[in-house]
Amino acid sequence: MSAPSPLDARRLRPIGLLIAAACVVPAVLDGWQSYLQARLEGSAHVPWPSVAFQFGEWIILGGLTALVYVLAVRYPLRPPGLGRKLAVHAAGALALCVGWASCGVALRAALGILPPQVTVSRHAASWLLTSLPWSVFMYFTVLGCVLAFAYALEAQEREAHAARLSAQVAEARLDALRMQLNPHFLFNSLNAVAVLVRDGRGEDAARVVEQLSDILRHLLSQGGGAEVPLEEELALLRRYLAIEQVRFSDRLEVRWRIAEAAREGLVPSFLMQPVVENALRHGVAATSAASTLDILAEVREGMLVLEVGNDAPEASRRALTRGPGVGVANTRERLTALYGPEASLTLSEDAGRVAATVRLPYRRAAAGTGAGAATA
Repeated sequence: MSAPSPLDARRLRPIGLLIAAACVVPAVLDGWQSYLQARLEGSAHVPWPSVAFQFGEWIILGGLTALVYVLAVRYPLRPPGLGRKLAVHAAGALALCVGWASCGVALRAALGILPPQVTVSRHAASWLLTSLPWSVFMYFTVLGCVLAFAYALEAQEREAHAARLSAQVAEARLDALRMQLNPHFLFNSLNAVAVLVRDGRGEDAARVVEQLSDILRHLLSQGGGAEVPLEEELALLRRYLAIEQVRFSDRLEVRWRIAEAAREGLVPSFLMQPVVENALRHGVAATSAASTLDILAEVREGMLVLEVGNDAPEASRRALTRGPGVGVANTRERLTALYGPEASLTLSEDAGRVAATVRLPYRRAAAGTGAGAATA
C-alpha cells in the first residue's frame, strides 16, 4: 500500500489555530449561561465551580483539536489507502472522546464537583458514554473544516500553476513564430543584396547592408518583449522600407497616415514587417509599373486599426483566394495567441487594390517604457 500523502502543515497551521481559538466563544457563552441560570433561579450564591467547569470543558476541547489537525494533515481523506485513513480517523475520534471525558472528570475532581455518591471510575464511564456522540461529531466537523481549507488551497495552487503553464506555452509559441519571421525577413533581405550586386549596383547593395545592420541591431536590443509601442514598430518598418525603396528604386511610393493617438498603442513586436512584405511581394514586385503603398494607423471605437494597402495586378488579386503566405499566417497566429478573438487580420480587394487590415484592442504604452507595459 502506498504511503499516505500528507498535506502542507505549514500552510494549514493558521486554520488549526483558528479552530482551536474558536472554542473560546462557546466556552464564554456556556459559562455565562450557567451564571445567568443560577441568578434567575434565585440562588444566593453563584456556583462558580460549575461556571468554571462549563467554561473549562470547551477550552479542553479546543486544546484537543490539535489531535484532529495533526491526523488531518498526516492522513487526508483521499486515495490511496482511503480505508486505512478512515480507520485512523475513527480511532482519532475515539481518542478525542476518551481525552475529553478524562480531562472533564479530572476538572470536576479539581473543582470539587464530582457527585459524592458515585465512584470516579463509574463517573468516568458515564461521562465517556455521554460525550461519545458529541466527540465524534466534533472530531469529524473539525476534520472537515481542515480538509476543506486544504483542498481549497490546493485547487487555488493548481489553477495558478495551470495559468503559469498556459502563459509559458503561449510565450514559447510566440517565440517560435518570431523565430520563423526573423530568418524569413533576413533571407529575403540578403537575396535583395545578392540581386543588387549581380546587377552591378554596388553602392545600393552597401546601403541595403547598412539598413539591414540597423534593423538587426534593433531586433536584438528589443529583449524579446511581446508588445511594443506602435511608434517603435513604425521606426523599424521605416528602416525596412528604406531597404525596399533601394531595391525598387523609383517604382515604389510609400504614403503614411498615422494618427497621433495610434502611435502610443501597443502592438506585437515585428507585427507590421511581414504584412508590408506580403504587400510588396504581391504588389510592386509583381509588376513593372510604379506602385503605391499606403500605411494607415488610427483608433476606432477602442480598437487600434492598422491598414496596409497596395496596388496589385490581377494575378496577385486572384492569389488572395488561394490563402495567405507564411508572414500573414504567422501574424494571424500571433494575434490569436495574444488577444484571442478580439484581434484579426483580414485581406480585402477593391478597385485594383488589396488591403490588409489588422484590428486589435487599443492599449496605451505606459510613459517612459519601450515595451510591454500598458495603462488602462
